[in-house]
Amino acid sequence: MSSLNNTFDELSALLDRHSIASDAAELQGMQIGMLAGGMPTDNKEWMGALADFVNQGEALPLEVKNAVQSLFDLTCEQLKAGDFALLLCMPDDAAPINDRGQALVNWVQGFMLGFGLHQADLTRCSEDVKEALEDFAEIARMDEEMPENEESEQALFEVMEYVRMSAMLCFSELGAHRGPSAQTNKTLH
Repeated sequence: MSSLNNTFDELSALLDRHSIASDAAELQGMQIGMLAGGMPTDNKEWMGALADFVNQGEALPLEVKNAVQSLFDLTCEQLKAGDFALLLCMPDDAAPINDRGQALVNWVQGFMLGFGLHQADLTRCSEDVKEALEDFAEIARMDEEMPENEESEQALFEVMEYVRMSAMLCFSELGAHRGPSAQTNKTLH
């Protein structure tokens, strides 16, 4: 997990240096949201949509683009592995709890945005996915400070794990990784 912690710090610092008002958690959340919403993993146009939201419609600087592409490639590998390999791009566990909590809120907000770009029809979603999306909407609105104690640490860990598992559930159900036959069967019903 440490490699994504380093990725969070490095990518967030890179975004900050380029005056992009987003962090690595929000970017990965958007990426996974787009993929979970049905965007094919080989889609080449996602970078433009992401730049529209995080960089006021301007193309991302090459250095940022390369780092964001690397995160996307790693995230796709983890999602396609299908063995619960997905790691959230978050600050290190040693970071203050409120920084980690804010990163989680940013991640969920990014997920909701990305998901909404690619999935407007929630009628085909299972009840579990619908519930997860409702919970994500609640998490995205969290803004209260957490005390630095074991109880808060455990609560944050549980919410992060729920978000991770729910994101994988959404991808497993709605992601465009199932191949053309699964799509064809859906339209026959």
